[in-house]
Amino acid sequence: MARGDAAEQAATFRDVFAVGEFRALWAAQLLSVIGDQLARVALTVLVYDRTRSALLAAITFVASIVPTFIGGVTLAWLADRYPRRAVMIACDLVRCALVLIMAIPGVPLGGLVTLLFLVTLVGAPFSSARAAIYPDVLTGERYVTGTAVTLTTYQFAQVLGFAAGGVVVGFLGTHVSLIVDAATFAGSALIVRARVRTRPAPAVGGRHEPSRLAGIIAGARLVFGRPALRIPMFFGWLAAFYNAPEGVVTPLAHDLHGGAAVVGVILAAAALGETGGAIMLSRFVAPPTRLRLMGPLAVGACAILVLFFWQPGLPGSLLILVVSGLCASYQIAANAAFVTATPHERRSQAFGLAQGGMSLGQGIVLILAGAAADSYSAARVIAVCGAVGAVAALVIAASWARGHQAPGRH
Repeated sequence: MARGDAAEQAATFRDVFAVGEFRALWAAQLLSVIGDQLARVALTVLVYDRTRSALLAAITFVASIVPTFIGGVTLAWLADRYPRRAVMIACDLVRCALVLIMAIPGVPLGGLVTLLFLVTLVGAPFSSARAAIYPDVLTGERYVTGTAVTLTTYQFAQVLGFAAGGVVVGFLGTHVSLIVDAATFAGSALIVRARVRTRPAPAVGGRHEPSRLAGIIAGARLVFGRPALRIPMFFGWLAAFYNAPEGVVTPLAHDLHGGAAVVGVILAAAALGETGGAIMLSRFVAPPTRLRLMGPLAVGACAILVLFFWQPGLPGSLLILVVSGLCASYQIAANAAFVTATPHERRSQAFGLAQGGMSLGQGIVLILAGAAADSYSAARVIAVCGAVGAVAALVIAASWARGHQAPGRH
């Protein structure tokens, strides 16, 4: 990228943060994600401590992910049917109440997992509403840049949330962690209410709006029927493989002779790498180059995990996860390609399906990894997931290279 192009792109970042509504959405996301990761660490550690089962710990972690598939497919329409600002506030308040119930001492494990499932389910329409409102707040190139900022922020918030989760759980316990999580949702709702402008409901289709099932089918046909949408989405779904360490993080930390703090550090390593990679990729690499790098980086994000087969110690494990995260920054290019190819009036439904599929894939891989970790070492399980993901990435990258380098083409 030429220096002038880099300077122009940096100026675009400044322009994005100059928009007050974007800053509000950005801050709300930061709070919510930090709280989510805090709760995940707390409950995963709690379940493993009580049961010593890697499978149950993985299921607990998955209970905070898989509902995104259900919500993304079945509830994304809320972001188009009702005022998006109101949807975001309502979702935050409901999640706050659910997490406060989770913080009550004596709630059985089954109840905690169920409540966590509901918290994540309610988060799906929140994410759809936020994704749908961005085009109203940012236009043109600022929208694409804002998307990159949002993805980068998500990774940064994961770093803070995972790291804080390990510390808080280790020193103050799970109940305090859950109370802090509830407070983040309340803070997010206040920010959205105070700083995001009220807009009328889009009311897509009016009285002649198709049934919910017909709308879901139409959205699926749109996403799967266009290579310009389908292939970037498949690139996104590869996250299921390189995020496999999240499902076995507690037994991995145990094998490395660490406790809750080590769990937080391990979870933060990949997110830290992806944060750094996203910053470099979005600021210093030209958009066409990003698209060309998607395939190699996607393969690298998974293939590097094969090194876990040799069961490295804590420093080696953290280094591998950081490198995997750096490669995983290709998601910025995949997301931008997906946004560019999606019709504005279908963006919420398309994002719901894409995010839902990603969450379903992550849930399946994490459960399988957790089950395998009950019989094999967590490091070996991670290595196998990385190898499978690398093969899948090679297939997707080959398909992309054969003729889909121009994602804006329909």
